[in-house]
Formats: sequence, structure tokens, C-alpha cells
Amino acid sequence: MKFGIIGTGMIGGFHAKAISAMSGGELGGVADKVMERSEAFAEKYGTKAYESVEAMVADPQIDVVTIGTPSGAHYDPAMLAIHAGKHVIIEKPLEITTERIDAMMAAAAEKKVTLAAVLNRRFHPGMDAFKAAADAGRFGRLTSASAYVKWYRDQAYYDSAGWRGTWALDGGGALMNQSIHTIDALLYLAGPVKTVQANTACLAHTDIEVEDIAVAILEFENGARGVIEGSTCTWSKAGHPARVQLAGTEGSVFLADEAFEIWDFMKEDEKDAEIRAQFMKGADAGLGANDPSAINFYQHQRNFEEVVQAIQAGRVPSTSAVEARKSVALIEAVYRSAKNGGEKISLG
Repeated sequence: MKFGIIGTGMIGGFHAKAISAMSGGELGGVADKVMERSEAFAEKYGTKAYESVEAMVADPQIDVVTIGTPSGAHYDPAMLAIHAGKHVIIEKPLEITTERIDAMMAAAAEKKVTLAAVLNRRFHPGMDAFKAAADAGRFGRLTSASAYVKWYRDQAYYDSAGWRGTWALDGGGALMNQSIHTIDALLYLAGPVKTVQANTACLAHTDIEVEDIAVAILEFENGARGVIEGSTCTWSKAGHPARVQLAGTEGSVFLADEAFEIWDFMKEDEKDAEIRAQFMKGADAGLGANDPSAINFYQHQRNFEEVVQAIQAGRVPSTSAVEARKSVALIEAVYRSAKNGGEKISLG
């Protein structure tokens, strides 16, 4: 399948590298609002520069469109691509409100095309093992499920583009932008949240509208309790890894980026020793914790390959819009709770 990329920033570069490395797909072109940016991107990645997004989605040779524009600018290009009959894969978050996501999903259903998300933190071997353990019920009764993203962005990061730190185009701060992949992983592993109570603040940055720290208390549908803590104001020299921690009456697993800090079950499995040997290597530095450009692209590659395989098989991809909507809905509830003084919000 031939891919077209919308957006020529850092994320577009990740997409280009992932598409070039993947099986089942090839890079067919790029489009941006500014032609000079498209031409520079096309030269760097050896592809075609389209004069506009409209021109790219009108090209019958393009099968799949990926979108890497600012978060609050996903809707318009996505709808253009959907109405042109293209399959669409969108960088996190799918959009910044569930209302927009629902409209995109309805359009995709009407046009019978696939709408999927980049949920790249689902695509590494450690997560595969973690998910298998959760699905097998190895935790017994799940009692605790939490996510911690204690990252750092300096003021220059927010000052580098006018849309950064705005509700209109970032859709939120440390949660909607930096923590959403880890929140998605938490929901993927622990299941849906029933209620949330939250507090947010902007403590270390100026001239931004959104939070640089948030803390939420969760009650899951399965009865487990947990915490989400997301921040862009927690400095460390190497950067803290993003952590997802599940524990229950028969086991505990703590994941730090792609390495396990704890893999411990009451009933040992024959694969446990192999998992510990392979993945308990320590996480000395967080992937993208201090520098977003340090994120690798192989998880994007696996994500794109999964979507292509799903399209070809006529099935729903594991990173469908339905899946991507869940984390946005939870973050919306966190923001409502924080705005209303920590009111308990139901997601039912």
C-alpha cells in the first residue's frame, strides 16, 4: 500500500522512517500547508511533494494517509482524506475531543475506510508479555493500576511554536500531549475506568494555557484503584521513564518504558525466567522524557504494519479509532474534574 504523509515536522519524520522500513507499505508522498516545507521533506526522504493536501488525497495511487499535524489540527485533513476514500492513521491523540473523534468515526464508517491511531507504546515485546499476563488473569484480582509520566520540557519547547501549550491545538498539556500513550497503555492493560477525581496546575512554565502537572485518582470498572501522574516539569539528568504498574492478589508487574522493574507472580510460569532475563535490563533514561526527538520509530513501524494487515484482512485494527478514543475520553474527564475542584466524574 502506498502511504501519503500530512505534516512535515518531527512526527512526519518518524512516519517517513517507519514507512520506509515497514513491510506492506511504501512512501508515496508528502503534503503540508507550505510548499517549501513539503519540498524539503520530500528531498530528505526521497518522495514526492504534493502542492496541497487536497492534491495528495485526490491521487488514486495513495491508499493510506498518515497525519502528523498539531493535535487540534487533525480533524480537517482527516475528513478530507476520509471523504476521498483513503484509509487514515493519525498520530496521538486521534483528536483533542471525543466529539470530533465521533464525527470522524461516523465519516469513516460511511465511506467504509479504516480510521486508526498511532498507539506506538503498545508495540514492543515487553508490552506483548505484559498484555499476555493481564489477559491470562495472572494478577489474580487486580487491585492497583497506575501510570506515571514524570517528564520535562523546558520553556523553549513551548516557545518554539505558537500552538504549543494551547487548548485549541495541543488540547491540553502534560496529559493530552506527553502522557497519552502511557494512559492508553494503562487502559489497554487494566481495562476501563469507572470514576476519576483530579487536580491540575501549571507550576513551572509561563505563557501556556495548559497544565504542566496533573494527578488523578482512578476507580476501574473491575474494582482496582490507581493513579495517573503526568508532568512536564519534573527534571532529571537522563529523564525518567514512563511507567505503568499493575498489581493484584497474585502478581505485580512494573514497566518502565520497555524494561521491567518488577515481574513477579505467585504462580511462576515457564516463560517468567526468560522474560526477566530479556527485559529486566533497567531503564536508565526515559525514551523521549527530556528530548522528544529521541523517540525511536520501530514501534511506529509495527503500528503501521498492523493497520495494513488489518485492512488487507478486512478486520478492525488493534489501534482502531474506538481504542484511541478511550484515552481521550479519560483525559477529558480528568480535565472536567480538575476544573470543578476535584469533583468525582463518572465515565460510565
